[in-house]
Amino acid sequence: MSRPPYPPFDAETAVLKTRLAEDAWNSQQPEKVALAYTPDSVWRNRDTFLQGREAIVAFLCEKWTREQDYRLIKEVWAFRDNRIAVRFAYEWHDERGQWFRSYGNENWEFDAEGLMCRRLASINDLPINASHRLFHWPPGRRPDDHPGLSELGL
Repeated sequence: MSRPPYPPFDAETAVLKTRLAEDAWNSQQPEKVALAYTPDSVWRNRDTFLQGREAIVAFLCEKWTREQDYRLIKEVWAFRDNRIAVRFAYEWHDERGQWFRSYGNENWEFDAEGLMCRRLASINDLPINASHRLFHWPPGRRPDDHPGLSELGL
């Protein structure tokens, strides 16, 4: 199995790889998302450490049950060879209806087939009022004409 674009990344392929990851995560389909990772992929997500696609699927199922009406935007921060660093923000609400904007950074490492073998994510949650939300699109892929993080001043 492979997942283009492949390393080494240039500016264009790093942006494309990042947008494809954003699109997959916005689908909120854990099994689909997990296919972008090697079968033994290693993750650190906040204070949770995972390894392997099965653990990724279980983690994402729990995440999207807890983080409702999830909308994500990713942006390339830096890239080199087989690595990409991204910054991101996503909005969601909990079961009580409290909205949050979560900010973070991820470091990604890819194998030669374009599958992510390592994902290290640091994330902080900020409670926000619903009126302060910035990510307004129907569930699924962010529309091409919706502003990115830089355009939104984030």
